[in-house]
Amino acid sequence: MDDRDSEPARVVTAADHGATRVLTLNRPEARNAIDIPMRERLADEVRRAADDPGVRAVVLTGAAGTFSAGGDVRSMEGAGPDAVRARLDPVHETVRLIATCGTPFIAAVEGAAAGLGVSLAAVCDHVVAAEDARFVAAFGKVGLVADGGLLWTLPQRVGMGRAKQMLVFGQTVPAPRACEIGLADSLVPSGTALDAALERAAEAAALAPLSVAAAKRLLARTDLSLERLLEAEREEQTALFGSADFAEGRAAFAERRPPRFEGR
Repeated sequence: MDDRDSEPARVVTAADHGATRVLTLNRPEARNAIDIPMRERLADEVRRAADDPGVRAVVLTGAAGTFSAGGDVRSMEGAGPDAVRARLDPVHETVRLIATCGTPFIAAVEGAAAGLGVSLAAVCDHVVAAEDARFVAAFGKVGLVADGGLLWTLPQRVGMGRAKQMLVFGQTVPAPRACEIGLADSLVPSGTALDAALERAAEAAALAPLSVAAAKRLLARTDLSLERLLEAEREEQTALFGSADFAEGRAAFAERRPPRFEGR
């Protein structure tokens, strides 16, 4: 493991495990509640990871057995319209990057994922949930509406009806149920979510980066009709046919060996 920055008091820490970067929400004294410095730092770290060709996958997790208690309510007091917009900007950047960049993101959820914590988990490409994890998006209990793109990602993951139970009625979803309905993708013993997420990330990192990026781009185009999607698919596939990674994939298949993809 290579810590890119040894500063001890970082609100988001970044560490590399081979080709996987682990980003950790690191305010354990506040159950990793997301205040403005954490929002800004997370956007910076997600951008760095997405722009780094050496990073093939990213794991997002929380320190001290909790994913995140959501937005830091204490930091919201007295915020006027301009301040509200400003606090949402880095969150929106983070969500856009995770949803549209070519790098797969895996959430490793232990304990509570609440409010904005659910938003960050739901936008990831794979969610690993520990058996003791729980997901709650009861924004109505503090007089707000879901943010961080959750009104877009949650219905895609669980369907409109189940999304309403969480977002309108404040339903808490335990990890086993989250896996049943598609909010989480893997259920693992408590205390092992990060290890399981790293295993999943290693699987993703072994695939051709250009292929993974193309799949993420096309899957993000939920606005396209079937006909438009087929056109976009044709363009992506045509480009991939000319890539060095496709040549390597063909050679590895013929030689019955693991491919060595370089992302070009």
